Amino acid sequence: MRLKRDRIPAFDKYPFDLSVVRNLNSLDLHPKVTYIVGENGMGKSTLMESIAVSWGFNPEGGTMNFSFSTRATHSDLYDYIQLVKGTQRPRDGFFFRAESYYNFATTIDELDSGPSLGRPIKDSYGGKSLHEQSHGESFFATFVHRFGGQGLYILDEPEAALSPLRQMAMLARIHELVQQKSQFIIATHSPILMAYPDSTIFNLTTDGIEVQALEDTDHYLIMKEFMNNKEKMIQQLFNEAESDN
Repeated sequence: MRLKRDRIPAFDKYPFDLSVVRNLNSLDLHPKVTYIVGENGMGKSTLMESIAVSWGFNPEGGTMNFSFSTRATHSDLYDYIQLVKGTQRPRDGFFFRAESYYNFATTIDELDSGPSLGRPIKDSYGGKSLHEQSHGESFFATFVHRFGGQGLYILDEPEAALSPLRQMAMLARIHELVQQKSQFIIATHSPILMAYPDSTIFNLTTDGIEVQALEDTDHYLIMKEFMNNKEKMIQQLFNEAESDN
């Protein structure tokens, strides 16, 4: 993907004032798995949304067929990026947004309760309403049952309701689908999900975008330090909190 910088009206207004946009020329997305990581507020979701909408997905998530909207909050960044597409078009696709997944699940139930147009939509998600499962089970049902081969899958914080064990299962599912010629673009805070070996990690910072190895990301380093020195770090955190008060 590349940013059409010459068309941007001004870099001092949202979303163009985000550091990720101000410092962006192009991103060479990995043909298998691309990770978008960074601290909160760096523009990960805005960037993911622009890629998804530019491709043709609904801003609130789902497949190409979904057009529901509960509140139009997406930016117009998608108008200013160009996707360079390969000769092989994806046969399947899905834009997963943890923050609007509830609305997505509600839309499926509403459509299935209306006039029958054939096979219920929920059958593509395991045959059970996504609302009749725990949050984590519902997420995983989509990953397992709805995702297929030769697909483009754009996932914004898919780990939000997944336990560490489920995150490892998700990593295995990603590998299974990559073997079937699928491509993933994932925004995540999870070092477990970032561990896919044949991938690129783009770290968004206030200075722009840098490529990092998993072991060099703050997500990995902080988690490792915490688990290896739990008592020391907890005491330090508590002391800082007490001094602030």
